[in-house]
Amino acid sequence: MMPYGQTIPARYPAVAVWTLIAACVLAFLHQTSLPPRVLEVFLFHYALVPARFFGPLAAVAPGDPMVFLTNMFLHGGWLHLILNMWTLWVFGPAVEDRLGSLRFLGFYLVCGLAASFAHALANPDSVIPALGASGAIAGIIGCYARFFPHARLVMMVPVLFIPLFFEVRAIVFAAIWFAMQAIPGILEFGQQTDSGGIAWWAHIGGFVAGWLLAPLVHRPRRGYRRYYRDEGIAGFRPDGRRIGGRGPWG
Repeated sequence: MMPYGQTIPARYPAVAVWTLIAACVLAFLHQTSLPPRVLEVFLFHYALVPARFFGPLAAVAPGDPMVFLTNMFLHGGWLHLILNMWTLWVFGPAVEDRLGSLRFLGFYLVCGLAASFAHALANPDSVIPALGASGAIAGIIGCYARFFPHARLVMMVPVLFIPLFFEVRAIVFAAIWFAMQAIPGILEFGQQTDSGGIAWWAHIGGFVAGWLLAPLVHRPRRGYRRYYRDEGIAGFRPDGRRIGGRGPWG
């Protein structure tokens, strides 16, 4: 199940969202250009290895605190990159519209830092490099659900290679998504693995940060230009509520 579209109209271009997507794509292209051994060293220095800060490697190979920031621009493969950037493209513009581009960029980085610290603290002895924008994007999802709980999301589920579309409220999606991170995160808490996997606590930390910070970063409403009724998705108000009758997706 993945988000396909949403109903919140934006009054300003998503400059920060596209800048972040471009930065992640360029960083990944740089990764793919590196030979395997060089890439391994690169990830050791720029991805997040918790053991270099809170575990046994802290005394012999301490890490640079900048990796709490740089790791969120790196990805483990094309699918990892595409799924993260798609989710950012779906949820990011509406949130950026309500925050402003510079505030959105700062908010994104803070959520990413919260995600990195949550992962490192939950896995202090891990020597597996953690990387990816999903923790920061989890913060965007949390903020979106806090701002627009009644917004309708169009979800896509592939059934035997045939896409099935259905509609769900943002708050319902966020609750289900968070439960899908929290349950395995709690079950795996404290367990050590020799291979990489999903950074559940990065998702949890990013989402919680986004949810809690949302009311503090919303720019004053007087800063918006006037909203015209023919903008965005017809049939929905600026807060995502349906105006009346059946919308374009049911």
